[in-house]
Amino acid sequence: MDFIGAYSWPNLRYLLHGFLITLQVAGLSIVFSFVIGTLLGTVRYIRAPVISRLTAFVVDIIRNLPLLLIIFFIGIVLPQTGIKIPVFWAAVIGLSIFEGAMVAEIVRSGLVSIDKGQIEAARSSGLSHFQTLRHVVMPLALRRMSPPLVSQFISLLKDTSLAVIISLPELMHNVQILSGSNFRYVIPALLLASVLYFTVNYLLSIAARRLEARQL
Repeated sequence: MDFIGAYSWPNLRYLLHGFLITLQVAGLSIVFSFVIGTLLGTVRYIRAPVISRLTAFVVDIIRNLPLLLIIFFIGIVLPQTGIKIPVFWAAVIGLSIFEGAMVAEIVRSGLVSIDKGQIEAARSSGLSHFQTLRHVVMPLALRRMSPPLVSQFISLLKDTSLAVIISLPELMHNVQILSGSNFRYVIPALLLASVLYFTVNYLLSIAARRLEARQL
């Protein structure tokens, strides 16, 4: 093991740059997957005759596919058909689609968990079905959904490492490259990656526990 060599400024900068890309991919994917999941989960909740069933079918298909397969398809298969997507955005799209399906189920469950008495009270006060959903059901559901959403986003951050299959220069990709340049860098590079992942995920876990405590 060569900690001094592995943690020289050029190598350290290389790993931190990879971690920055990891955070960028995770951040964009969190935003997009939340939007996608909220829309899909709401559509499933309102139970429109055809659209809700079609949405449920699509969500179930995506949820039962390996994320690695989705990223591989977008980043490697599509370019071979003429649809070229930069690896950064291929990773973001793949993560957003997969995690969006997961978030959709969380959103649907959160909306369903709202007591019907509150919905009936809102409707009896003159609010339309859409107004009730927007001003009563959704705010209450978001409070209940917060802990599982944060947990899902923690998984998303860790799943960014799967983008190594399409050569995205994120943290684990750069760890592999650095380790390949010198075998003595393997353990130091992996230790640093572990610390970086742990730090961010631990902070998110604390946020999830605090959100959960507020629900009690």
